[in-house]
Amino acid sequence: MQQTLILGSTSPFRRELLGKIGLNFETDSPDVDEAQHLNESPSELVIRLAEAKARAVAERHPDALIIGSDQVACIDNEILGKPGNRINAIKQLSIAAGKVVTFYTGLCLYNARSQQANSICELFKVHFRDLSQEQIERYVDAETPYNCAGSFKSEGLGISLFNRLEGDDPNALIGLPLIRLISMLDKEGVAVP
Repeated sequence: MQQTLILGSTSPFRRELLGKIGLNFETDSPDVDEAQHLNESPSELVIRLAEAKARAVAERHPDALIIGSDQVACIDNEILGKPGNRINAIKQLSIAAGKVVTFYTGLCLYNARSQQANSICELFKVHFRDLSQEQIERYVDAETPYNCAGSFKSEGLGISLFNRLEGDDPNALIGLPLIRLISMLDKEGVAVP
């Protein structure tokens, strides 16, 4: 019997990304404490949270394949949270200007039926241009990226902030590494055209 595929996320960005590969899926909201543990690296954090989100959803869907994902952005090994407001977004982008921001995206495909988890951390680097205060403020006012780690939307006007992007899967930057996910799904017998 074919298992239901569930995206354990309320993110409209992840939902849109998963929709690109043409599979039927449902969404369910995981309720997980996302606080970083003492001495936990960014990669350990996102893998732990991706797995925790998938397992939390599995409690309500014990026969499903569940996708959990989590992402953090870091500058100089410091995690940037979601800015939440204009002042913090401007502050984050001012720090990022001329630097490299590394995104760590944790991905877990959890088979609730077999209780097996397949988890990875996908890295993606964003090389920022040198930006003036005026450029940063214009961008923040145009796109209001207050709910985005790193204070930008790469799929929108945020692309204007970068010198270059470095990584295996551009979808990882938005929060769901589809190339790796398709490989995981294939191992579970889910064919993606």
